[in-house]
Amino acid sequence: MKDSTLKYIFGLISSLLLIGLLYKITRLPASLILGVMLLLVVLVVCLIITAVLKLIFKRSTFLTLFAIVTTVTFLTSFYYLYSSTLKIVVPKGYTGSVTLVLSNLDENILTLDTNGVGYINKWTYEKTYTPPIVIDNEGNRLNKQCVGFNPSTFWAKGYSTSTEHPDKIYYL
Repeated sequence: MKDSTLKYIFGLISSLLLIGLLYKITRLPASLILGVMLLLVVLVVCLIITAVLKLIFKRSTFLTLFAIVTTVTFLTSFYYLYSSTLKIVVPKGYTGSVTLVLSNLDENILTLDTNGVGYINKWTYEKTYTPPIVIDNEGNRLNKQCVGFNPSTFWAKGYSTSTEHPDKIYYL
């Protein structure tokens, strides 16, 4: 492919990914300023990597290499910033806290029992920071009745111990 074609294709993809990342940064639990600073650091690192690659690939233009590097970097960032939105089903008339216990199952069990306990896998335990969708078992949406979303308190990670089991039980 010609250098100019690569520049336009990867430039367009990189621009769309940048817009998507800016949107994702606004949904992160950390502050917007911290997210924008992180994005600026990523762009500076991309410039440095592009300068090194320019020494190796002398026939390609700087903008083409920059577009390719930012596309790969933004795709990687999307992977690390991904958070699924959980759909938690509570029993009709349930009041109380919800505890999602870390389990060794492959799938999440988000239909809670009468004690408000559900089960999540390790990936969900480590990567979830967006507010969940909460419904009762009849399909009524309950998000307006839930405690306001604050990532530092809503997704409180913890563990408990037992005299019967030597391991810790981790939960959200």
